[in-house]
Amino acid sequence: MKKSCYLCGIKPQSITQKFNENRGKKICGFFLSQQPCFMNKKVFILPFLVLITLVSCTKKHGEQVATVPLDTLKPEYAQGFSIIEYRNYKEVIVYSPWKNEEIYARYYLVNDENNTTPDNGIKIQIPLKSLASTSVTHLEFLTLLNEIQTITGVCNPILIYNHTVQKNIKAGNITDLGDAFSMNVERTLMLRPQALMMSGFNQADANAVRVQQAGIPVIYNNEWMETSLLGRAEWIKFVAAFYNKEAEADTIFSGIEQRYNDMKAKASKVSRKPKIMSGNNFRGTWYMPGGNSFMGKLFSDAGADYFFANDTTTGSLPLNLETVLKNFAETDFWLNTNYSSIGDLIKSDSKHALFRPVKTGKVYNFNKRLLPTTANDFWESAVARPDLLLGDVIAILHPDILPDWEWVYAEKLKKYSLQPK
Repeated sequence: MKKSCYLCGIKPQSITQKFNENRGKKICGFFLSQQPCFMNKKVFILPFLVLITLVSCTKKHGEQVATVPLDTLKPEYAQGFSIIEYRNYKEVIVYSPWKNEEIYARYYLVNDENNTTPDNGIKIQIPLKSLASTSVTHLEFLTLLNEIQTITGVCNPILIYNHTVQKNIKAGNITDLGDAFSMNVERTLMLRPQALMMSGFNQADANAVRVQQAGIPVIYNNEWMETSLLGRAEWIKFVAAFYNKEAEADTIFSGIEQRYNDMKAKASKVSRKPKIMSGNNFRGTWYMPGGNSFMGKLFSDAGADYFFANDTTTGSLPLNLETVLKNFAETDFWLNTNYSSIGDLIKSDSKHALFRPVKTGKVYNFNKRLLPTTANDFWESAVARPDLLLGDVIAILHPDILPDWEWVYAEKLKKYSLQPK
């Protein structure tokens, strides 16, 4: 008498019939592909033992990787990253600004390179001793963390304001890696930094791929995609994770946050909000910050009356001159222009003279820390120091709130250019 299947109890004739009827479907817990289940003990037990062995090995290997989080950092303002701490490593996740809930990059940071980590991310030994950077927006974070000396390579050195970096470039301690959008890969590979920090974009960067394939980890710092000023500044915690300086970053950011919010609270209580305009007319198109952009939020926090305050755009609004004249001709202040004098502003376009701030001389730029090389600290350190930037704007619009404030980035346009003709 033939026995039934050890697994399902079905007799051979029935199991063969089921196999023919359900080829490729799940029967008795097995996925049938070529043969039905067998009645022979030896044939059945062998794959069963193999399965047990595989499960046992997987479990044993899994025990070497810590899977229970000890702590999780969820930034209060920044949306683009998170940090999860485990027993032997830290998991740093960068989220895509372009695709909701999609992970852009994942890093596993270890103090000991022998520590085992999951295989779905990039393993980096920390603290970093050398770092190449493609963006000036990274430099102030490193300065505040007292790690600026780890910079060994930069892109576009002519655009860097940081005095320490400039000094090290001149001394030959920092390598010029070319343009940020066409990085010199060969020079980067010869430099061999522990990691390359760069801004991420909504498309693959061929140079970054080559660097990564050569064994140099690429760290994507996307602070520039945050829409709030404190959100951008909070990326200091992201940078700090690669130096084991989370505690220092928390202290630094808490101070910036408190000063920013204290000034914001004072500006919110003003009885009158002056009307403002921003930007410039460039070849017939005027780019105004959207209401939900970081600049639009800066105006709001500074107690300004901005025409596009309720707009939801996170970038710039391209406008024609007629629209700007209609909505902004009678504003009180003109902020963030690129010119250094009223004369140059009118010379660039005679219609600029039609705006009230030009007539009253209340036009301001953020070029106080502008070098002859065109390096501007506004684009560099202000990312990490929004408290200083907010203080500048409040001091312009509401000088009674901050009577002793000394402008850091802002300056009032001179009447005429001081440059020789």
